[in-house]
Amino acid sequence: MKMTQDRFRVALLMGAAASVLAFAAGASAQNQNSNGNPWPYNKVQRSPVLAAVGDVACQPGTEPSGEKAGENCSGDTAQNLNQSQAATAQQIENMQPDLVAILGDEQYQVGNYSDFENSFDLTYGAFKFIQRPAPGNHEFYNEHGAIGVAGYGYFSYYNGFQHNADGSMMTTTVSNSLNGTSPTPQPVPRADGQAGHFEEVNNGLNGDGVGDGWYSYNLGSWHLISLNIECETQPGGCSTTGSWFASELAWLKKDLEANHSQCTLAYWHQPTFSAANSIAVPEGPTAVAFWDLLYQYGADLVLNGHDHLYARYRPLDPNGNSDPRKGIREFIIGTGGETLDTVVTTGTSSDPGGHANFNAENLEASTGEFWGVMKLTLNPNGYAWDYESALKDPAQTTGPSKYSDKGVAACHGPSNRW
Repeated sequence: MKMTQDRFRVALLMGAAASVLAFAAGASAQNQNSNGNPWPYNKVQRSPVLAAVGDVACQPGTEPSGEKAGENCSGDTAQNLNQSQAATAQQIENMQPDLVAILGDEQYQVGNYSDFENSFDLTYGAFKFIQRPAPGNHEFYNEHGAIGVAGYGYFSYYNGFQHNADGSMMTTTVSNSLNGTSPTPQPVPRADGQAGHFEEVNNGLNGDGVGDGWYSYNLGSWHLISLNIECETQPGGCSTTGSWFASELAWLKKDLEANHSQCTLAYWHQPTFSAANSIAVPEGPTAVAFWDLLYQYGADLVLNGHDHLYARYRPLDPNGNSDPRKGIREFIIGTGGETLDTVVTTGTSSDPGGHANFNAENLEASTGEFWGVMKLTLNPNGYAWDYESALKDPAQTTGPSKYSDKGVAACHGPSNRW
């Protein structure tokens, strides 16, 4: 009798399991094809996927005098750069992520609004509305013979721009303490939108504006934070007590205090630990203040661009010491389309502490030979990373034709649990 009951129980459990599997398969199919809608409108019942990459779009038009060669869409490398940003855009479309974190330097050289329209938008514009961007130095500063536009093009592209009473685009001539006056009038951004907050001061006269551009959001069980490290042209500069950066740190502290998510990820442009052995000054050392707060409140991941390469560090504390228990793992994913950098494992310019051979001791994986995108699967208590190359740099004539770096890790949980 007991054997009969056991067989009945097993059959019942197997039938229930089969029903669950059939329902899951049906639900998945229904979610993928509800009302005939493909990605990005479908909502598949799975752990959410975040695509992440930075340093994307070449500057359209002719190369200005004095500008660094090889970063324009026209010129000797035009075909390569157009191909590389198109390849990573296609990679993202094939990935079908829930959201895309853009890690700064969306548009070279200085992020004019018209350049966004004529380069970045032609590839990455296909999935613009699921992007969650962070700004880079090429959106704010003088770069290679071009005059910076202080984020006006970046904020106008993502937030939209204001209009005059007659419906025409409202424009201004941009100026700031570092860059002089831009020769190209820019649209006046809307105050709030996809790129965060932008504030006009002095009634917008002479392009006076402060682009905050930091914000946070939740995705699955994760809390994600987009930060702005482009402090050099902002009020108070890159000092932690300067008015602009101090306000960002105060906002970040408040955001982390209110965060009870199991896993936390933050991203901005210039890394504190550089796989190219070239820390951006003052931004890289300044971002240690982000690390201090993120480490204090139990964050798990930091994503950066700026170095045009891919790199994965072992979990570190804010001083660059290995910390497998509470440390934050930094990924650098500056491989969206622009010219690539070389990974450097020797020297003392890899971290603010100037440790000899820091990269040799702390890099777990890296390459400067491929363009590609990171796929991060954000599981309830951890994450899976999958960096795949989209295209090899044609200047690299030897070695493998593809590159892949995959792995899984657990989150260590927030410091302020419920």
